[in-house]
Parts: sequence; structure tokens; C-alpha cells
Amino acid sequence: MEDAVDAIAKQWAVARPDLDVTPMSVVGRLSRASRLLEREIKDFFAAHNLEPWEFDMLATLLRSNLEHSMCMKDLAGSALVSPGALTNRMDRLVERGLVTRYPLPENRRMVIVTLTPEGERLANDLVALHMANEAALLSPLTAEEQQVLATALRKLLVSLGDTGR
Repeated sequence: MEDAVDAIAKQWAVARPDLDVTPMSVVGRLSRASRLLEREIKDFFAAHNLEPWEFDMLATLLRSNLEHSMCMKDLAGSALVSPGALTNRMDRLVERGLVTRYPLPENRRMVIVTLTPEGERLANDLVALHMANEAALLSPLTAEEQQVLATALRKLLVSLGDTGR
């Protein structure tokens, strides 16, 4: 069984037989898999009238603490977006009635975002469905293969500086 990266590697073997294309075969597959998985996940959330980033925000708040609240600064760091982009995103979620946003009385520069009951219900309802969808996307791999892949990818991500915050 061959994939698109195999075809590219064969072309390079002819064009530049002196090159070891092993790194490209890994990075190319990671890149292609990421794009294909993102498309499938986007389609899943679209079927539930959400964008993936909307679910990411709701899920981050849901798992953050028992109050399902975070300050905007921490949420921006968690989401890896600029404060301006986060404000725009929060505006959209507030309009949909999924979160509330308010300044702390003792420090009005600090803004807190909290899930509304509707946002909490939606996040709770979708998280199990989302996990089932991801499991289905990974179903060609055995549980052992998934664990080996997760371990190898963790090692790569940590080496690239993605160590969680």
C-alpha cells in the first residue's frame, strides 16, 4: 500500500538519488495527516453548527476548573492566539450566548470569561461525540500503534518546544 508521499519520494529518488528523503517522508506525512484530520474535524463541528475554534474555547473553559472560568490572558495563552483575536472570538461566543465576559471588580483590567449554562451543556454534549469521531478517524491504527505514535509525537513536540503551559 502506497500513499502520496511514497510517490513524491520516488520522484526525488530519480531526480536526486543522492538525497535521503526519510525526513521528508515523516514531515510530509505529518503535514498531510494534519490537513486531512483538520478537514474531518471541521466537518464534524460544522454538522453541530460550530467552528473548531469555538469548541476549543468551550472545551478549554469546561476543563479549566469547577467554575468553568478563565481570565482572558490565560485563555489567550492556552489558545495560542493574540489578545485581539481572542477578543473577536469571545465577542462571537458572547453573541451566541455560550459565554459571559466581565471585568473583576478589584482589577478592572482583568477580564473573566465563563461558560453559560448553554455553553456548558453544548461543550459537555459534544466532547464525547468529538472523542468518538477522533477514535473513528484513528481506527485504521491499533491501540498499540496509536500509543507508539502518540509517544513518538510527544517526543518530537517537546523537542520543538511545545511543552505545555
